[in-house]
Amino acid sequence: MSKINESAGGWPAVTAVAAATFSVVTTEMLPVGLLTPIGADLGVSAGTAGLTMTVPGLVAAVAAPLVTAAAGRWDRRWVLVALMGLLAAANLLSACATDITVLVGLRVLVGVCIGGVWAVAAGLAVRLVPERSVGPATSLIFSGIAVASVLGVPAGTLTGELGGWRASFAIMGAVSLAVAAALAVTLPPLPAERAARLGDVPELLRHARVRVGLLVILLLVTGHFAGYTFVRPVLERVPGTDAGLITALLLAYGVAGVAGNFLAGAAVARGPRTVLVVICAVLGLVMPAVTVAGGGPVGAAVLMVVWGLAYGGVSVGTQSWLLAAAPGARETASALFVAVFNVAISLGALLGGRAVDAVSLSGALWLGGLLAAGALVTAAAARPVRV
Repeated sequence: MSKINESAGGWPAVTAVAAATFSVVTTEMLPVGLLTPIGADLGVSAGTAGLTMTVPGLVAAVAAPLVTAAAGRWDRRWVLVALMGLLAAANLLSACATDITVLVGLRVLVGVCIGGVWAVAAGLAVRLVPERSVGPATSLIFSGIAVASVLGVPAGTLTGELGGWRASFAIMGAVSLAVAAALAVTLPPLPAERAARLGDVPELLRHARVRVGLLVILLLVTGHFAGYTFVRPVLERVPGTDAGLITALLLAYGVAGVAGNFLAGAAVARGPRTVLVVICAVLGLVMPAVTVAGGGPVGAAVLMVVWGLAYGGVSVGTQSWLLAAAPGARETASALFVAVFNVAISLGALLGGRAVDAVSLSGALWLGGLLAAGALVTAAAARPVRV
């Protein structure tokens, strides 16, 4: 395996794959800062325009296993290139959309790209670099997601302010085309290790360690988004904060998330379970603590940085667990990872909203901490896996 990896794509290929994950996540999140101008231009409410955010994530959860199954034995290099080409087309056509129905329909295509790219890309590091470098390479691939969250969305919002929301989509279309070209040039041939089938999913779920990994993802990511969805209004209640400071706190969280991604990638080779136990424990404590935010703005800043460091390692930690638990079915395991992750994002926002309505804003973060504690118990009780 190592000899094959030494001669395969290497770090330029890994970087191109990271650019692909950056592109799909930036495209997914692009409407976050553009809902008002989109709604105004297309003559719909902000709530209706919000469908451009809701639809891609739900489609991605379904598309991940379907795309890998439909790809059969196609060379994964060209699957990724085709998906990035589709993403480019969806973005460029979105820039021309004159009706919300058309725009939402194009966002369905974005969801297909998100699910497909994540499912294929998540397990590629082991095929591109030597075995000793798999952890850092996996971190780099997932850093595309973290960097998109920190830089991609603000950059898209700024572009929208300067040139209109359509310019943001057009630029992402051009970026996606450039990434497709980079993938075509840098990736080596990547024949399917085995044709993924939907029938593989029930078989994979029979493995206890796979079930444990998916349950940890479900609990941890649901908990995170139950709290994080409502963190801004919680921070607004901290004495001494204002809009500018809250923006800085969220940026600090994002930068810490990028660092946490690489720290977890470096540590995961020594054991994914240890990494996950630490992450679960920290998130279980820090989310409820934000509702108190001792020390005012300083305490809030420290807690947000710690939160970002911990959550930044979730993707690489959980993905490494699943790949180690299912070494013979990495692509199917990655598809399950993407599906459960995206379902957990939607479920977290939903449950957090219910907690806010039933209890208070703080209730959403306490719920997040409770779910993270459940993930901690699940991970700690599981048998370890070897990467």
